[in-house]
Amino acid sequence: MAIRQLRYQEDETLRKKCKEVKQVDDKIRLYLEDMMDTLHASGNGAALAANQVGIRKRLVVIDYNGYYCKLVNPEITESSGSQECVEACLSFPGLIGKTLRPMHVTVKALDETGTEITLQAEGEMAKCFCHEIDHLDGKVFTDKVTEWLND
Repeated sequence: MAIRQLRYQEDETLRKKCKEVKQVDDKIRLYLEDMMDTLHASGNGAALAANQVGIRKRLVVIDYNGYYCKLVNPEITESSGSQECVEACLSFPGLIGKTLRPMHVTVKALDETGTEITLQAEGEMAKCFCHEIDHLDGKVFTDKVTEWLND
Protein backbone atom coordinates (compact mmCIF):
# COMPACT_ATOMS: atom_id res chain seq x y z
CA MET A 1 0.00 0.00 0.00
CA ALA A 2 1.27 3.42 -0.93
CA ILE A 3 0.26 6.97 -1.55
CA ARG A 4 0.52 7.71 -5.26
CA GLN A 5 1.28 11.03 -6.90
CA LEU A 6 -1.81 12.91 -8.06
CA ARG A 7 -1.91 14.12 -11.66
CA TYR A 8 -2.92 17.72 -12.20
CA GLN A 9 -4.74 19.84 -14.78
CA GLU A 10 -2.76 19.61 -18.01
CA ASP A 11 -1.33 16.12 -17.41
CA GLU A 12 -2.19 14.17 -20.58
CA THR A 13 -3.11 11.06 -18.56
CA LEU A 14 -6.27 12.83 -17.41
CA ARG A 15 -7.44 13.08 -21.03
CA LYS A 16 -6.83 9.46 -22.01
CA LYS A 17 -9.47 6.78 -21.90
CA CYS A 18 -8.74 4.08 -19.34
CA LYS A 19 -8.56 0.42 -20.31
CA GLU A 20 -11.00 -2.23 -19.18
CA VAL A 21 -9.71 -4.57 -16.49
CA LYS A 22 -9.78 -8.12 -17.82
CA GLN A 23 -9.20 -9.90 -14.49
CA VAL A 24 -9.49 -8.71 -10.89
CA ASP A 25 -6.30 -10.03 -9.32
CA ASP A 26 -3.86 -9.06 -6.55
CA LYS A 27 -2.28 -6.35 -8.71
CA ILE A 28 -5.68 -4.71 -9.28
CA ARG A 29 -6.48 -4.99 -5.56
CA LEU A 30 -3.15 -3.31 -4.77
CA TYR A 31 -3.97 -0.47 -7.17
CA LEU A 32 -7.34 -0.03 -5.45
CA GLU A 33 -5.73 -0.02 -2.00
CA ASP A 34 -3.11 2.52 -3.12
CA MET A 35 -5.87 4.67 -4.60
CA MET A 36 -7.87 4.58 -1.34
CA ASP A 37 -4.71 5.47 0.64
CA THR A 38 -4.09 8.37 -1.74
CA LEU A 39 -7.70 9.53 -1.42
CA HIS A 40 -7.52 9.48 2.37
CA ALA A 41 -4.16 11.31 2.33
CA SER A 42 -5.67 14.08 0.18
CA GLY A 43 -7.58 15.36 3.18
CA ASN A 44 -10.63 16.61 1.30
CA GLY A 45 -11.44 14.21 -1.52
CA ALA A 46 -14.57 12.12 -1.91
CA ALA A 47 -13.46 9.82 -4.70
CA LEU A 48 -10.60 9.09 -7.06
CA ALA A 49 -10.30 7.62 -10.55
CA ALA A 50 -7.24 5.59 -11.51
CA ASN A 51 -5.94 7.98 -14.15
CA GLN A 52 -5.75 10.70 -11.50
CA VAL A 53 -2.79 8.76 -10.10
CA GLY A 54 -1.38 7.70 -13.46
CA ILE A 55 -3.01 4.26 -13.72
CA ARG A 56 -4.83 3.86 -17.05
CA LYS A 57 -7.29 1.21 -15.88
CA ARG A 58 -11.02 1.49 -15.24
CA LEU A 59 -10.84 1.74 -11.44
CA VAL A 60 -12.59 4.09 -9.01
CA VAL A 61 -12.55 4.39 -5.23
CA ILE A 62 -15.14 6.28 -3.21
CA ASP A 63 -15.32 7.14 0.48
CA TYR A 64 -18.11 9.66 0.72
CA ASN A 65 -21.58 10.17 2.11
CA GLY A 66 -21.91 6.63 3.46
CA TYR A 67 -20.43 4.95 0.39
CA TYR A 68 -17.10 3.17 0.76
CA CYS A 69 -16.40 1.21 -2.37
CA LYS A 70 -13.70 0.07 -4.74
CA LEU A 71 -15.05 -0.34 -8.26
CA VAL A 72 -13.62 -2.13 -11.28
CA ASN A 73 -14.98 -1.31 -14.76
CA PRO A 74 -17.83 0.88 -13.47
CA GLU A 75 -20.41 2.04 -15.97
CA ILE A 76 -23.62 4.00 -15.73
CA THR A 77 -26.38 1.77 -17.06
CA GLU A 78 -29.32 4.09 -16.33
CA SER A 79 -29.76 7.74 -15.52
CA SER A 80 -32.73 10.04 -15.02
CA GLY A 81 -33.61 13.51 -13.93
CA SER A 82 -31.34 16.51 -13.81
CA GLN A 83 -29.65 18.52 -11.10
CA GLU A 84 -27.41 21.55 -10.93
CA CYS A 85 -24.26 20.59 -9.03
CA VAL A 86 -21.29 22.30 -7.47
CA GLU A 87 -18.12 20.41 -8.38
CA ALA A 88 -14.44 20.46 -7.64
CA CYS A 89 -11.68 17.92 -8.28
CA LEU A 90 -8.44 16.85 -6.63
CA SER A 91 -6.72 17.12 -10.02
CA PHE A 92 -7.87 20.74 -10.44
CA PRO A 93 -7.11 22.34 -7.07
CA GLY A 94 -8.84 25.63 -6.41
CA LEU A 95 -11.35 25.32 -9.26
CA ILE A 96 -15.05 25.16 -8.39
CA GLY A 97 -17.88 25.26 -10.87
CA LYS A 98 -21.54 24.51 -11.48
CA THR A 99 -22.43 21.57 -13.71
CA LEU A 100 -25.55 19.71 -14.79
CA ARG A 101 -25.70 16.01 -13.90
CA PRO A 102 -28.38 13.32 -13.69
CA MET A 103 -30.34 13.23 -10.43
CA HIS A 104 -30.42 9.40 -10.35
CA VAL A 105 -27.96 6.83 -11.71
CA THR A 106 -27.55 3.08 -11.72
CA VAL A 107 -23.96 1.88 -11.82
CA LYS A 108 -22.81 -1.62 -12.72
CA ALA A 109 -19.27 -2.66 -11.74
CA LEU A 110 -17.14 -5.39 -10.27
CA ASP A 111 -16.04 -5.15 -6.66
CA GLU A 112 -12.50 -5.89 -5.51
CA THR A 113 -13.23 -9.64 -5.47
CA GLY A 114 -14.47 -9.61 -9.08
CA THR A 115 -18.13 -9.98 -8.10
CA GLU A 116 -20.61 -7.99 -10.19
CA ILE A 117 -22.49 -5.35 -8.21
CA THR A 118 -25.16 -2.78 -9.01
CA LEU A 119 -25.42 0.49 -7.12
CA GLN A 120 -28.23 3.03 -7.14
CA ALA A 121 -27.46 6.65 -6.30
CA GLU A 122 -29.15 10.00 -6.31
CA GLY A 123 -28.21 13.60 -5.66
CA GLU A 124 -24.64 14.09 -4.46
CA MET A 125 -23.72 10.44 -4.97
CA ALA A 126 -25.09 10.42 -8.52
CA LYS A 127 -22.87 13.44 -9.20
CA CYS A 128 -19.89 11.66 -7.65
CA PHE A 129 -20.34 8.53 -9.78
CA CYS A 130 -20.73 10.62 -12.96
CA HIS A 131 -17.65 12.70 -12.16
CA GLU A 132 -15.41 9.67 -11.56
CA ILE A 133 -16.69 7.60 -14.48
CA ASP A 134 -16.16 10.63 -16.74
CA HIS A 135 -12.51 10.60 -15.61
CA LEU A 136 -12.18 7.02 -16.87
CA ASP A 137 -13.33 8.21 -20.30
CA GLY A 138 -10.78 11.03 -20.37
CA LYS A 139 -13.35 13.71 -19.52
CA VAL A 140 -12.93 16.19 -16.68
CA PHE A 141 -15.46 18.32 -14.84
CA THR A 142 -14.08 21.54 -16.29
CA ASP A 143 -15.51 20.39 -19.65
CA LYS A 144 -19.00 20.53 -18.16
CA VAL A 145 -18.84 23.71 -16.11
CA THR A 146 -21.71 26.09 -16.85
CA GLU A 147 -20.57 28.75 -14.39
CA TRP A 148 -17.33 29.22 -12.46
CA LEU A 149 -17.79 29.95 -8.78
CA ASN A 150 -14.29 31.10 -7.93
CA ASP A 151 -13.62 33.84 -10.49
